[in-house]
Amino acid sequence: MALSLLRAPEITPHADYGFFGPDSVTWKVWSYPTSLTVGFQRAVVVEELDPALVASVDETHAIFDRPRTRYDRTLKYFALVAFGDSATTSKAADILVKVHSKGIGTDPVTGLRYDANDPHSQLWIHLTAWHSILYAYEKYGPGRISAQDEARYWEECAVAAELQTCSPDDVPRTREGIQAYFEEMRPQLLGSDLARNAMNHLLDASVMLPSLPRVFRPVSWISARALRAATIATMPRWMRELSGLRQSRLTDTLVVPVMKVAFWLANANKRTKLDLLTFLSPMTRDVVAPVLYGVVPDNPVTLTPAEARERYGYDRPADAHRSLRDRQAAKVFGEGGKPSEEGIAESEPLLGSISMQAG
Repeated sequence: MALSLLRAPEITPHADYGFFGPDSVTWKVWSYPTSLTVGFQRAVVVEELDPALVASVDETHAIFDRPRTRYDRTLKYFALVAFGDSATTSKAADILVKVHSKGIGTDPVTGLRYDANDPHSQLWIHLTAWHSILYAYEKYGPGRISAQDEARYWEECAVAAELQTCSPDDVPRTREGIQAYFEEMRPQLLGSDLARNAMNHLLDASVMLPSLPRVFRPVSWISARALRAATIATMPRWMRELSGLRQSRLTDTLVVPVMKVAFWLANANKRTKLDLLTFLSPMTRDVVAPVLYGVVPDNPVTLTPAEARERYGYDRPADAHRSLRDRQAAKVFGEGGKPSEEGIAESEPLLGSISMQAG
């Protein structure tokens, strides 16, 4: 038994290094335990302030009906972009356009139409994620990265944007540029009842964790409360006021050393990091494991998204599956019907079943 705990887990190498690789700042930041915990939670919580996005989320009701599988599938996609091989990630990006084709309708709050494939919406999701991952790393991890690394990080963020329907040209390349983007977005954000309900739900990490024996539930409750406090502590005051979230400055201060120590301990051992990730998101385990253990891929090269699209025969996400997207729009806006589930079944072998039950 002791030997089995010490033995390195079996890990299947990736086909290649994907779009970044071991020398990238993306791998440095995203492989730290803060990224797929506080960073990811912050991203999915903050993005609900976009009225178009939260209307789409509310229409599907997936974060309420199946939070565990929604969390697992979304986290795996983010991990694929950062760590996956070029073929798998390109396929996932293409399928995601199909999945998002059903995320259309009319926002009941603003009366405006929304579309999950809209470049404006995709840019908001993309930048919120990359900013949140870096913010969590700097606040609860090793600290602020160098100016050189930061410049590279935002350049790599622009590379990842090529896997979305947004344009990489719209990605700011500096910390100041990112801050200006959020200031520009601020008047468009809305702390509606829909948004506040979704944000509070997503701040409760326990809804996304697998069921535990009764004896471990107090630990799960404490962990979820700590994660909630740590995530809220990363949000500026204006955003908390808009969201109806309250937390004392004392809690903001006290949670930092606690989380720094916790994440330092988690990062000290590769097996601990992998076990934690497997517990949080089983579908993500095989994507990240080769990176954590330094397993060299079958072909140790990186590609650009454009090279990958040419090699594997995919369109740019902005142009992909136009006929399907037009059919969905005609059904919803022209006929007043429901969009088809096309794309969901196709995504399950890659991103995980939407009906998967957490063990």
